[in-house]
Amino acid sequence: MISWSDFEKVEILTGTILTAEEFPEARKPAWKLTIDFGERGILRSSAQITTLYNKEELTGRQVVAVVNFPPKQIGPVMSECLVLGAYTKTGEVVLLQPERRIDNGLRIG
Repeated sequence: MISWSDFEKVEILTGTILTAEEFPEARKPAWKLTIDFGERGILRSSAQITTLYNKEELTGRQVVAVVNFPPKQIGPVMSECLVLGAYTKTGEVVLLQPERRIDNGLRIG
């Protein structure tokens, strides 16, 4: 169990994917994402979501992500946030997203 104050430390924000690019250097198939989090800024991430999503449908899609983890080097990419999704029984990731279009940078709670 975690406390409410532990949960409050996790900064989960809404953002819009600006670009999704090929990431051939990744060990597992992934996209390089550039995401706009409003006032929080534009952050990059690597996401292993190539099975269910192509790069064209990712551009403009709103997502939710943890933005206060330390940056993590993934091959040549510095991942600055963790895009959130649910794992299916077969291991694919289904992105979590707002139910309707909202501003970028809103806090999830």
